[in-house]
Amino acid sequence: MDNAGMKKGIVLKDDWPGYSLDLFTYPEHYHEDIESVYIPHGIITNRVERLAHYIMDDFADNKNIMVLCVLKGGYKFCSDLVEFIKVLGRNSNQYLETRVEFIRLKSYLNDQSTEQLQIIGSGDLSFLRGKSVLIVEAIVDTGKTMKALLKHVETFEPKMVKVAGLLVKRVPNMAESLTDYVGFEIPNHFVVGYALDYNEHFRDLNHLCIISKTGKMKYKV
Repeated sequence: MDNAGMKKGIVLKDDWPGYSLDLFTYPEHYHEDIESVYIPHGIITNRVERLAHYIMDDFADNKNIMVLCVLKGGYKFCSDLVEFIKVLGRNSNQYLETRVEFIRLKSYLNDQSTEQLQIIGSGDLSFLRGKSVLIVEAIVDTGKTMKALLKHVETFEPKMVKVAGLLVKRVPNMAESLTDYVGFEIPNHFVVGYALDYNEHFRDLNHLCIISKTGKMKYKV
């Protein structure tokens, strides 16, 4: 596989059930709420470290990078990714200064995703002008939200824009081409943990896990 292909993520097959809960530690109060450990924390962090290497190589001609973290689900991925970039820089002659900004997105009407993007917080991204930008997002599926965000970012005339996604879901019309760096390509499962939530629960899980029917019912709003 070429380097570009490796940036597109580790592919988890449709029939991958995950690991038994008995093999790992996790908050005991979630025992009945998750079915399996889909991607263990150690594998996640090692893959994030590898993505940091790709980013360092691709941004080699830049002295600094503007990181745009999409909240809330992206904060853990972003934090770990930026830390690895800093560590790599401290241990080489190529230091990439990072500045992190946070945005929250809303791209739905009732329960339907739309092309209309709302940026909650600062809609003025003029600080991106002329900058090399890395958008960090937890999950990319159809790409409606990411397309709208990229279109909005481009209006501020950044020098370059790349996208890092921890997860890309295999769904109809999946947006694989929008994401330059992918942690994992997964089936269309609802996963929680590593800052990904279900109605604000499960963000405290270190692993990425499959939520159970019991968990969905317990935390349904």
